[in-house]
Amino acid sequence: MDSYDDMNRVLITDDVDSQCVDMLVANGFSVEKDIKLAKQPQEQLIKRVQEVDILIVRSATKVTSAVIEGSPRLKLIGRAGTGTDNIDTEAATRHGILVMNTPGGNTLSAAEHTCALICSLARSIPNACSSLKSGAWQRSTFMGEELNGKTLAIIGLGRIGREVAKRMQSFNMKTIGYDPIITGEQSITFGVEFFELKDIWSLADYITVHVPLMQGTHHLINNEVLSVCRRGVKLVNVARGGIIDEKALLDALNSGQCGGAALDVFEEEPPTDLKLIQHPSVICTPHLGANTREAQKRVAIELAQQIIDFKQGHSLIGVVNGSAVTSQFGQGNRPILLLSKRLGQIVGASSTSTPTQISLSFNHTVSSHLFEALAIYFSYGYLHEKGNDRVNFVNARHLFEVKMEMVVDKNQGLNNVLVVRISGDNEINELSGIVSGDHLWLDSVNQCRFIAHVPLDNEKTRILVQSINGSFVDYLHDNTSKFNKRISAVFDTVTPTGNNQEKRWSALLL
Repeated sequence: MDSYDDMNRVLITDDVDSQCVDMLVANGFSVEKDIKLAKQPQEQLIKRVQEVDILIVRSATKVTSAVIEGSPRLKLIGRAGTGTDNIDTEAATRHGILVMNTPGGNTLSAAEHTCALICSLARSIPNACSSLKSGAWQRSTFMGEELNGKTLAIIGLGRIGREVAKRMQSFNMKTIGYDPIITGEQSITFGVEFFELKDIWSLADYITVHVPLMQGTHHLINNEVLSVCRRGVKLVNVARGGIIDEKALLDALNSGQCGGAALDVFEEEPPTDLKLIQHPSVICTPHLGANTREAQKRVAIELAQQIIDFKQGHSLIGVVNGSAVTSQFGQGNRPILLLSKRLGQIVGASSTSTPTQISLSFNHTVSSHLFEALAIYFSYGYLHEKGNDRVNFVNARHLFEVKMEMVVDKNQGLNNVLVVRISGDNEINELSGIVSGDHLWLDSVNQCRFIAHVPLDNEKTRILVQSINGSFVDYLHDNTSKFNKRISAVFDTVTPTGNNQEKRWSALLL
């Protein structure tokens, strides 16, 4: 959190509701809004972002790697909305910049727009309206179909997908769906029958997609998928352009394999190739899914509150690339995270070469989310001790590329013990630390236990672990001179055999 405490200057480059500005200013932020920057050359945006801590955008501003690399002061990018495909999140992570969105703010608007498009497809409402306005009266041309009894396949069962299901069930549609992180037992609780992706295509009369655009979903619906769909299937996309292969869709429309499509998003926005959107079986809108007054006010308020809460240390919501920072706010997590960081600092101070592999060992299973956070904290502590002034809790694992694994060792005994094992060409190959309430202790080095636990609570105190051979008194005398009397405490260990003539360890508190 420390590196984010001084966030103050905010730049807004898209048309975000004014309540976002008002809330930030009321809480001590300095805010500038310039929506012209979204359409100006990138160099202008880079120049302005160099002066701010927080950048707030919607979808028009493209936050590329060049913008991020040219903005050394930037700490947080806030997206007033859900999708972050206009932000180079990987580049932001490399540079220690948090990316935050408002995942729930536009849920209802996007779901309602999806349902409106499904209804419009079923009854050819836009074409019928256009025909009547031209002076024609062509009732037979616009023969529709009922949604009652039809099967709707929902790809992506997150917030929006579930709201679509709820609404279309009121039309007595059968709702089936797929999501990579939802089980069939979970989906049935909101009325959706779960199918694997490969099995779902041939079952649907209508297909709607509600997934993010990423490598695994790019052209998710393509020639191969369309060929196994029911003839005349109708497609809806209010998620992201690029999830449906537009060329494959146009071919399927021309052949009759696809009976209609309703598109709110496109691979290129605004589209320059108009063949698809001018097709008579296509209904299209210019990316209006979240474009309601209610949604825009909601995401603006939510984003402002998320930033304020983070700055004030209350909570962290909506971050897409900062699991370690988020974990600081988890109940009971902070002591074990700080212990991992302190052990990383000790390894960093004592090692002469980079470890080849590190394991974090517990006597019980911890969640993958918590383990990831512990690995980040250890990496941060190690690199910070080595003098890396670029490292923070967002980019620590990117900068510290050593393989880290979780080990469950039932022989460790206590739940509050963290054992770190280090592979490589260094003297220290094992450290253990203990959490006791809010207090942190160093317990052992290379299985030599300290006679008294070494306190790790004070982060301003540097811990230097060194090996001892022979007399502890001689060792203490030599190091007191070496460190110019900066030693505040010294802790000795006993060897596993109890023979103090064997190699053992000491901890110096500086």
